[in-house]
Amino acid sequence: MLYLYVGIFMLLISGFIATVLVLARLISPSRKSWTKAQTYETGESTVTDPWRPFPVRYYVFALLFLIFDVEAAFLYPWAVVYQDLGLYGFVEMVIFVSILTVGLAYAWKKGALKWV
Repeated sequence: MLYLYVGIFMLLISGFIATVLVLARLISPSRKSWTKAQTYETGESTVTDPWRPFPVRYYVFALLFLIFDVEAAFLYPWAVVYQDLGLYGFVEMVIFVSILTVGLAYAWKKGALKWV
């Protein structure tokens, strides 16, 4: 019986999304022009090709930020229930932080943190 409600809910959501997309397509103006086809970059004319790829170092910085952001997200709940976990929880978190520390040391040694 529960799956019936979930299925009905998913059908309603799909119908709502389809309705909104169709209405947006019907209501929106569709006049194409050269100005609309240009890339918009903070109100300024583009200087270089907007489709050239970013340097890899941006992605490395983003990945390192994401890794350590997730680490902070895992450390906070662990710190809240630290007393309930005991020695096992402490050892588990030391292993987790150690793995991330080794990864940070590796990135540092390879020069991934240098802004060239």
